[in-house]
Parts: sequence; C-alpha cells; structure tokens
Amino acid sequence: METSSVLSLSQLSFFLPKPYRNKAYPSWSCKKPRTTQPTRLYCQKMYVPGFGEASPEKKAAKNLHDFFTYIAVRIVTAQLESYSPEAYEELMEFLSRHSLNDGDKFCAELMRESSRHKGLAMRILEVRSAYCKNDFEWDNLKRLSVKMVDESNTSLMRDYVVETSPTKESEK
Repeated sequence: METSSVLSLSQLSFFLPKPYRNKAYPSWSCKKPRTTQPTRLYCQKMYVPGFGEASPEKKAAKNLHDFFTYIAVRIVTAQLESYSPEAYEELMEFLSRHSLNDGDKFCAELMRESSRHKGLAMRILEVRSAYCKNDFEWDNLKRLSVKMVDESNTSLMRDYVVETSPTKESEK
C-alpha cells in the first residue's frame, strides 16, 4: 500500500532561524524604512568638486612623485659629474631629448635606451625611493605649506583693503 505524506505550508520553514543577538552589543543594521531622499553624510572634511577619479591629495601625490624623480635626476647627475664624466654626458644628452614632466615615463624610456642607460635608470629609481622615504621632510612640507597659504591670504586681503578703503588724500 502506498503512503503519501502531505505537509502544510505552515509546517515547512523557508527561513533560517534568527541568530542570537546580545543586547549589550546591538547590531548596526538599519531599522528605518528606506526613503527616496538621498542620505547626506556630515563630516569634518570639505567636499572638493571636480576631481572625479582622484582626490586632491592623490593629485598632489602624483606631482610629488614626479618631483622626486626630478630631484633624483639632479642628485645622480651631480654624482656622475664628479666620478663618471662619460655617464654624465650620456644622461645630459638623454635629458636634452626627453621631458622630465612624467617621472615614470622618463625612467621607462631611459631603461629602454641602452644597457648603460638602464643602469642609470635603476640608480635614479633607487635614489628617488631613498629620498622619498628617508630624506624628504614631510612635516616641514606641511608646516611650510600652511605658512605660505596663511601669509599669502593675509597679504592679499591687506592689499585689497588698502585698495578699496578711502584714504585721507582722496577725501580732500
């Protein structure tokens, strides 16, 4: 004899049991219903529009990266001038034909020029890394940047006030 068993839907459980939640450590899940209004986040930092793919700090880092290449090239050329005049001439000739605006592009082109140039490129990469990690004064950069902005702002505001304020000579 065949038997069949039929279960009602109330007997089947499609949902997992709720996990144990300790009331001392509430979860951070959102209990509010979703709204169509965008959520605004308020934080201490300014929003800088127009940078899309990168933050202002990322753009500044890229500029510093290229500047460190420039510094490394200056250091290496000064070293070569005193102990390897041939390599110095080769590097100076290469510099006359290639721009240092993009540090990575410059080093990549230098590496591919010749085996001697590859050695110079490797030296520049080493110096760039060492200068960035050990010699560049990051705290001094911040201090000088803040000082320059403050002094420039003060000077510009002072000049504007002097230009727009009536003087005693113009009142006569």
